[in-house]
Amino acid sequence: MRAVTAGDLAAIVRTRMEDPGHIAHLAAARPRPAGMTGRLLIVAADHPARGSLRAGDDPLAMGDRATLLDRLVRALARPGVDGVLGTADVLEDLLLLGALDGKVVFGSMNRGGLAGTVFEIDDRFTGYTAPALAGHGFQGGKMLLRIDPDDPLTAPTLHSCARAVDQLAESELVALVEPFISRRGPDGKVRNDLSVESVVRSATVAAGLGSTSAYTWLKLPVVDDMEAVVAATTLPVLLLGGEVGVDAAEHGAQLASWSKALAAPAVRGLVVGRSLLFPPGGDVEAAVDSTVGLL
Repeated sequence: MRAVTAGDLAAIVRTRMEDPGHIAHLAAARPRPAGMTGRLLIVAADHPARGSLRAGDDPLAMGDRATLLDRLVRALARPGVDGVLGTADVLEDLLLLGALDGKVVFGSMNRGGLAGTVFEIDDRFTGYTAPALAGHGFQGGKMLLRIDPDDPLTAPTLHSCARAVDQLAESELVALVEPFISRRGPDGKVRNDLSVESVVRSATVAAGLGSTSAYTWLKLPVVDDMEAVVAATTLPVLLLGGEVGVDAAEHGAQLASWSKALAAPAVRGLVVGRSLLFPPGGDVEAAVDSTVGLL
């Protein structure tokens, strides 16, 4: 059963055209979450703004906004789902649908490193700013930090992320940093190095950004030796959900790896996107409920 109808979509377009200021009004009036304690489950939906639309075998899975919004609203309505991570266009659609009341909201800040481009590592801050996040009453900002030892464009991204950490801290907002050691392969594609050594190294670099780490959290991938990864920092860690399993067996293995990683006290939850929104078999509610059970 769909949660978002054609009428809902028409109303969104009509409001955007006739009363765009209503979006800011809704953000200001939105009931805030009681806090961010315990284990968090955050649904990620900032992929489209970087041109990353694939989920499973479908290269355009996240390219249909009606489908994406419907799945997001259904996921956010399930018990145990704490909030969402997205760019302004997605979060404003969710505001207009009334789906963000009482939810933890992270705004995505740097989406300029478009997937598959020659400038992919130059991850410019083309999304939310810290003042905009504070003005909307959101709880934090997320930034992607890919460190390519062979690409000089890594340096300005590092600098921009450090500035964003400071700006978020000034407003007492969480800076959720997602670091990777990345390299461009012979085919020209950027790939993240998920070896334990590289994940530990990226975590230590990200933790040291800015003039304070008081409000910094890390978003880290699940690897075989998560004990070594978590031991690298005293910052709160949210686990990155990763790619969609192509079948039920692979999805089950993914859940098992999350469950094992969640045993570490410093791991405070999960940030999962495509694995919840486009699970094998398409049952969003079942995928969400099984993930909530891990927490």
